Amino acid sequence: MDWKSFEVTKVGRLDKILTTELNQSRNQVEHLIKEGLVKVNDRIVIKTGKKLIEGEIISYRFKEVVPKEPMVIDFDVEILYEDEAMMVVNKPSGLVVHPAPSVKEPTLVDWLIHKGISLSTISGEERHGIVHRIDKETTGALVIAKTNEAHQRLSEQLQDKSMGRYYLAIIDCPLKANGIIEKPIGRNPNNRLKMDIREDGKEAKSAFCKLVERGTTHNSQSNLELIAVKLFTGRTHQIRVHLESLGRHILGDTLYGFKSKKDTINRVFLHAYKLYMFHPTTNRRMEFVAPLFPDMQNFLENKFNQGEVYDKINPSTIDTYFSTIVERM
Repeated sequence: MDWKSFEVTKVGRLDKILTTELNQSRNQVEHLIKEGLVKVNDRIVIKTGKKLIEGEIISYRFKEVVPKEPMVIDFDVEILYEDEAMMVVNKPSGLVVHPAPSVKEPTLVDWLIHKGISLSTISGEERHGIVHRIDKETTGALVIAKTNEAHQRLSEQLQDKSMGRYYLAIIDCPLKANGIIEKPIGRNPNNRLKMDIREDGKEAKSAFCKLVERGTTHNSQSNLELIAVKLFTGRTHQIRVHLESLGRHILGDTLYGFKSKKDTINRVFLHAYKLYMFHPTTNRRMEFVAPLFPDMQNFLENKFNQGEVYDKINPSTIDTYFSTIVERM
């Protein structure tokens, strides 16, 4: 890929200047520098904090997608939308989004490369095309960037909140009321697999909306609830951690406390249901609805009033629930 260049207009650190120019996260820019993909005055620089002065020339490029050793890809992923700039998929449960040292099985990125789909490279070799991620067991809508320009514009939307998702979750005990949880999240010091509410954590804000309780049309005691969730930040395990702080857990979430009595639920019943955004090239507002997968769909049909569920998760009205919640806060 060709090098692109620009002139430094004021004194500053290399990583800060490049972060501003590319409008990307500091982490992504540091990755570019350490990979030897940044030059200053035509010389490769790998020191992220190098001080620069006016008039110096910064050059940068992004890696091409390099095929890895063949992996056995014995699954497929539903594509909800695709064009030259981006695509939206409905990620199934059990599929990791991108490779990592601890991940041994094929990932969504591996599937994309296997399919020969063009991908952005701005996030580094392991995260080609990945603008945002969802957990391995979580299902639902995920946007993929095909070009670096699209990736940059989609990332800007994540930052300014013009892109977002509405989630559906089934929890083990009804919420007392709709509301917003704003509690910082950080790594649990006693269990590195978990996150926790921590004063020294990163800002995290979630809105929760009650939809349907089991028992509203049944004689059995109401002890389950379908809820909708809107995120204002994107911390790891954010929905699960904020629910745990309320003494609630998503069905199938054994990491944060739910235990299935009959072990019939083998994944977290959390689904990224509706994605809204602006197209990175045309700037047209777009919305995508990811159909529920059969396991969660069947559970809802067996445990809840089907007509009431479909009325409450109507894609055209689900947004309005949160407008009301935010206005009340």
